[in-house]
Amino acid sequence: MKMIQDFNFKGKKAIVRVDFNVPLDKKTFAVTDDTRIRGALLTINKILNDGGCLILMSHLGRPEGRMEKYSLKPVLSVLEKHLGKKVLFADDCMGESAVKMSGALKPGEILLLENVRFYPEEEGKPILPETVTEEEKKAAKAEMKVKQKEMAKKLAGYAEIYVNDAFGTAHRAHA
Repeated sequence: MKMIQDFNFKGKKAIVRVDFNVPLDKKTFAVTDDTRIRGALLTINKILNDGGCLILMSHLGRPEGRMEKYSLKPVLSVLEKHLGKKVLFADDCMGESAVKMSGALKPGEILLLENVRFYPEEEGKPILPETVTEEEKKAAKAEMKVKQKEMAKKLAGYAEIYVNDAFGTAHRAHA
């Protein structure tokens, strides 16, 4: 396994799994503790300083589908403040905007994708009614595994290099 300090990102596009699962104020949704954001800055700056561009993906909370209170938008301004530069935002990590924006990134640019947990495929847990049979559960789980692989493949297609900077979540079997 290569270590990030041994790699040169010049002219490369990296997708970086970060842990921006930060606490937000319940009323204003402002970030109340930016420790995890600051923790990713070394990795982000390494890629930028090498002349690469990067796509950041993270989860926030445990949403059941798309829920505004779990959006990564509040992270954007904190990240921009720490980096001293504009960070682009794709409001859907799997949507057409994410595909186009990631494809158009130039060296030195950063794109933050919306919360990956807005998709149940990220955690690999099908959303089922309580009345399903064991057979239906088994079929739904098998289908979810296929969808999870498709999600991972799509996200991986945004870049040439994958960097895991979310060590606190590395043990999870997520997309």
